[in-house]
Amino acid sequence: MGLSTSMWTAISGLTSHSESMSVIGNNLANANTLGFKSGTVHFEDMFYSQLTTASGFDQVGHGSRVSTIYTNFTQGSYEASSESTHVALGGKGMFMVTNKTSGSTYYTRAGNFTFNQNGYLEDPNGYIVQGWKAADGSSDGKVTTVGSLTDIRLESYQSPPKATEKISLASNLDLNSDDNSLDATNPFFSLFSNWDGTDETPLGDDRYAYQTTIKVYDEGGTAHDLTVYFDPVDEASMTTDPNGKRVFEYVVTCDPAQDGRTLADGTHLNTTSSAGMLMTGTITFDGSGNMVGMNAFTLDSAATAANVTDLSSWVPAEMSDNGMPTLTANFTGQPNANFTTDADALPIEIDFGLSDKYNVGWNIPAGVTSAASVGTDFTLLPNYDTPDRSATAFTSYDESSTTTVQTQDGYAPGFLQDIAVNDDGVVSGQYSNGQIIDLFVLAVADFDNYQGLKQEGGNLFSETTASGMARTGTANTGGRGDVASATLEQSNVDMSTEMVRLITIQRGFQANGKVITTTDTLLGEVINLKRS
Repeated sequence: MGLSTSMWTAISGLTSHSESMSVIGNNLANANTLGFKSGTVHFEDMFYSQLTTASGFDQVGHGSRVSTIYTNFTQGSYEASSESTHVALGGKGMFMVTNKTSGSTYYTRAGNFTFNQNGYLEDPNGYIVQGWKAADGSSDGKVTTVGSLTDIRLESYQSPPKATEKISLASNLDLNSDDNSLDATNPFFSLFSNWDGTDETPLGDDRYAYQTTIKVYDEGGTAHDLTVYFDPVDEASMTTDPNGKRVFEYVVTCDPAQDGRTLADGTHLNTTSSAGMLMTGTITFDGSGNMVGMNAFTLDSAATAANVTDLSSWVPAEMSDNGMPTLTANFTGQPNANFTTDADALPIEIDFGLSDKYNVGWNIPAGVTSAASVGTDFTLLPNYDTPDRSATAFTSYDESSTTTVQTQDGYAPGFLQDIAVNDDGVVSGQYSNGQIIDLFVLAVADFDNYQGLKQEGGNLFSETTASGMARTGTANTGGRGDVASATLEQSNVDMSTEMVRLITIQRGFQANGKVITTTDTLLGEVINLKRS
């Protein structure tokens, strides 16, 4: 070995230090790049030559080279954003994007995603973010995906309407209310008897004690008012002792002009005096004002114009799967949507806070086939087989009548107003009709070896055989991190660390350069020996 060997050894040092300087420069250049992961160069020594010495064999090294460039995948700091679709991952994992031109899939920590003019959620490169369609309710509990991995795309900016399927009401009915609607023959159904759907005012203000109105929606999303009237039943009109209980009768009605039902004989119901009458029944309270009984009657599907106003045509209402009575209001006038017994009917469940606990059905006294069978006998009023009272049931206290609960589950069409992303990566739409609908779930990829990922530029990585295949799943599962909305992950470059490394590499480079200049001086001395 000669002096030239030391020069080549120093050159290897210059080369490896130059590579390290390039990595440091790249780190500093990307100190403000979203989701950037810094690199660190690791050196290794090169081969050795055997040297015979007095003690035996020794070795002389021949320089250094870059062994690995380690990518630091530690978490970057969070930066707040005003865009809800800007997302960051806290913990392991990467978002997935696809180049639709080449079909290639890439992975990124930079979540600066936005929806384009075609409804696709994309990154700044125009690559489409991947995920699954979400089952509604995913943002409220267990995340449920539908189908296979797909492009995240808003195909519609509207929320379709939903017809009302359930109404919940709870009111206090004043204990001291007077009986305003009288019928000596059928005192429990005097509101029904006084209703005239052909009159401009179907039920006069002096015929009931209290009324409450709730807005419902048909299958087209059009709103309609349902009004429920209440009136106490005077105990003096009963021929049997109610044993300290108090009874209120009620009717559920709609605007007669909007009643699109058709009778069995083809008569349009809105041409009869029963137009708008949807349900009639009674509510029973104990001496403490608690609701202990209820019944409901709806129009028999076999009713005709000749008997539609007779209580004999009003039979015990069908029960829902929840053990509550149902009615059918045909606002659209569609055929085969008139009564709960029709296949195409959309029954509305009525929840007054009392239901049949085991959904057995009505406990109907012997001989009672319709509302007409009850007459003046309190003991002939049907009730639930096993009444189950909720905390929001009707009451009858010595207080003014008032409604405390009034909800229904229908809604009109709505337009998309905002997008939200929760920590499970569920993308939901917020619509003008007040609905929040879960749309998609962001895909999060995990890898066995993140160091094996190939950096592609544009804040993108691709999988290799060294990284292993991507394991896709949702956030907060399988060790994957959570998603932060309106947030971006900053570069994890530590400026102070990079500056220290910069100084260290600079000194190392200078020292290797000094080896070359010193070797050059020694070689010059060797050449001068010949001259002398």
